[in-house]
Amino acid sequence: MLNRRDILELEIEGIINASGENIIVTDGEGKILRAVKNSEEMYGITSEDLVGKSVKDLEREKIFNPSVTLRVIEKKEPVRFMQKTGTGKIIMTHGIPLFDEDNKIIRVISFSHDMTEIEELKSEYEKLQQKMKIYKTEIEQLRDKSMIFNGVVIKSPKMKRVWELVNRVARSEATVVLEGESGTGKTIFARALHRGSSRKDASLIEVNCGAIPHSLFESEMFGYEAGAFTGANTKGKIGLIELADKGTLFLDEVGELPLSIQVKLLKVLQEKKITRMGGNKSRSVDFRIVAATNRNLEVMVKQGTFREDLFYRLNVIPISVPPLRERKEDILQLMNFYLESFNKKYMSSKVFHFSAVEAFLNYNWPGNVRELENLIERLVVTLEQEKISVENLPFFQKEHEEISTDINEYKFLKSSLQESLEEVEKRWLLRAFRRCKSTYEMAEYLGLSQPTVVRRLKKYKIDSKTN
Repeated sequence: MLNRRDILELEIEGIINASGENIIVTDGEGKILRAVKNSEEMYGITSEDLVGKSVKDLEREKIFNPSVTLRVIEKKEPVRFMQKTGTGKIIMTHGIPLFDEDNKIIRVISFSHDMTEIEELKSEYEKLQQKMKIYKTEIEQLRDKSMIFNGVVIKSPKMKRVWELVNRVARSEATVVLEGESGTGKTIFARALHRGSSRKDASLIEVNCGAIPHSLFESEMFGYEAGAFTGANTKGKIGLIELADKGTLFLDEVGELPLSIQVKLLKVLQEKKITRMGGNKSRSVDFRIVAATNRNLEVMVKQGTFREDLFYRLNVIPISVPPLRERKEDILQLMNFYLESFNKKYMSSKVFHFSAVEAFLNYNWPGNVRELENLIERLVVTLEQEKISVENLPFFQKEHEEISTDINEYKFLKSSLQESLEEVEKRWLLRAFRRCKSTYEMAEYLGLSQPTVVRRLKKYKIDSKTN
């Protein structure tokens, strides 16, 4: 008949084996006293072979790697971590110390769960997530490409609003004035207005009002009859306005129109008739007019350099195209678009270094998209190396030359190092103040916090009155 000790032993053995847990019990020195029956599957060694062995030896043999029991003995507190066994299993193991009345460890019980399948699933999930990121990036790149129209990126909120307005207005016959700095893409929007109109199958006649000499303007715009003046074509010539019949006449840089031509253009717009130079026969013309300017026509009206009646005739629907510095979300897509385009054109394989990308994003682009396009073409054509870095950018080189000049200029003029440093700091602040639109932009440009920028502006008394 079993005694109470034997029954207790059987109970413990039954609980351990029925629990489904991988349980190992050691003494206070790390010698294994008891192990669960399925230890071979987990550790590659039977329970019988585990009993009596030291966890130190088993750790050395990489059967327990590392041993939770040893960590419990070292720290004298419960320990939990991931463990790799000799069979390649990944397990979550949890060790618990048992103390006697003298606070000495007499037993360590460790519980282990096989996490191999879960870790494999986790690994597969991470791979799937990585694939999803790649697919997302590819989709975004395709979407970004679909947002580029002949070099104009339609991604930033400002450009989206412009593009939506252009598409809405294109279907009408209303006269449009595109306003904005040089190089912002006004010509491309003018072409979009023509393509979206009912006149798209007829001609779009583009006239750069600033490129035609004043003495030739009338003959170019209105044409002339045979023998109208000395040197004229014996057959006469059709003017640009007449060529736009049934189509669209695009007057780029309309602020450059001579006043004498403004009077005649206004008459054509009112009567829809034209008379060639040297002729007396009027011809009916039917065209839609789109104008573009980088000048403030209202100011020109006040100055008397642009006719008020022509201004109101043209300014039916003004559309303002924002400069690149106000839509920096578009810069990266423009960079990639032009780099890909010029790489293909010149059979090159240039790439941007991240430092160049950062410099492009932080630069103010006074020449707008045209400046960016021209710079990338220059870099693709002239650089020998494939990687375009910040040191290759002319505005980066110029800025650092200016800083070096400032430092050299004030290096020996000041009586102390502190004064010299303050002068250089002031020069930096002045440069940022002139280039940036807010103290937040200045902070980003200078690598300082916004409150610091505000304090130093006050310190050096830099404000809108500062030269």
